[in-house]
Amino acid sequence: GLQMYKTFFYHKEFLKKFKETISSAHFDNRLRLREILTFVSMQQKRVFMTVSSDLATDNRVHRSCLVLEELGYQIELLGRKKKNSPSMPKRSYGVRRLRLYFEKGALFYAELNIRLLLILLLNKQDFIFANDLDTLPAAFLASRLKRKPILYDSHELFTEVPELVGRPGVQKIWIALEKKILPHLGEMITVNQSIAEIFQEKYPLKVSVVRNVPMRLEMIEAHPKSFLGLSETQAMLIIQGSGLNVERGIEESVMAMQQISDAVLFLVGDGDVIPAVKKMVSELQLESKVRFVGRIPYHELLRYTAAADLGLALDKPLSLNYALALPNKVFDYIQAGTPILAGPLIEISRLVKTHDCGLILGEVSSFEIARAINKLLNDPQRLTLFSENCKKAAKVEHWGVDKEILAQVVQRVFI
Repeated sequence: GLQMYKTFFYHKEFLKKFKETISSAHFDNRLRLREILTFVSMQQKRVFMTVSSDLATDNRVHRSCLVLEELGYQIELLGRKKKNSPSMPKRSYGVRRLRLYFEKGALFYAELNIRLLLILLLNKQDFIFANDLDTLPAAFLASRLKRKPILYDSHELFTEVPELVGRPGVQKIWIALEKKILPHLGEMITVNQSIAEIFQEKYPLKVSVVRNVPMRLEMIEAHPKSFLGLSETQAMLIIQGSGLNVERGIEESVMAMQQISDAVLFLVGDGDVIPAVKKMVSELQLESKVRFVGRIPYHELLRYTAAADLGLALDKPLSLNYALALPNKVFDYIQAGTPILAGPLIEISRLVKTHDCGLILGEVSSFEIARAINKLLNDPQRLTLFSENCKKAAKVEHWGVDKEILAQVVQRVFI
């Protein structure tokens, strides 16, 4: 019923605009014929978007869908539903979450791409938007078979993720797929300048940077300390994200809490490191110093972020992909006015130093983390300065800027 209403409303608006155009053409002979024909040919084009995530907390993909909607496209987002996936928030566009028999490994990627390919081939669409290399084979093949324009968004340097670096045989397969497909794409987007430069050196295509920045948030209502179970004197530290995984400095941060007094570390989100970290917390008897919140909706997550005295982003440069990462949480900290303690990653260091909104560690170790946190918690003036600088940075480091870049790319590719 809603789709019928939207379609009716769309055509009603089209007729209204067409009538206005013809009327103005009657009185203004300067109006060019091309501008009239634009209205005549106007119709809502369909974009099918592919991604391997479970969609519920994939904010980058959600923002991309909203931009496409604003440009007048009808969206069908294809992702998956895992056994532990949260329920899907209400969206203004079409969503399909595929239940797959396999959840990881080669069989997962094969099943995912076969299912995506069948959906793309059996449904009508005008354009295809592929997110990450793990859905690109199906999207590219469908675009070739149906002769539809395709836009590729690489959220990371996929062929250099740690899971592949440690398995050179599997890595070679993904590298071969990338080398086979990317030279045939005229244009793509990625998350930061460092990764864009790597793609441009390797392949003859135009690469635009659309960063993982949140929407501009004028006001975030922080959770009060009483809600968080903290005393007024206790400091709150936070590590957040949908990927709380190994080698992100989480284990070292928990160990560092042994040397930090009057502070509590909140781990908000989920990932493969959490079971091991829960065991570590129990063994080190740190239950009073480390709290696990789990995955929560984004607007609720930001209330925790805004309550924190310090946001930790301690990913390690163990692979080229990690070394060049610029994760969402860093921008969330900035929007929430939360000072940042980060590891020595190229893009994060550049951002934090540009705005003077936090500290960069020389190395990610429990000793260095504890020393830096104790130093900052004992210097409230410096923390306040970093927080104020975060708020200033929030005025420029937001989706409003990057949204325009994405819109321009879409209008060039989807023709």
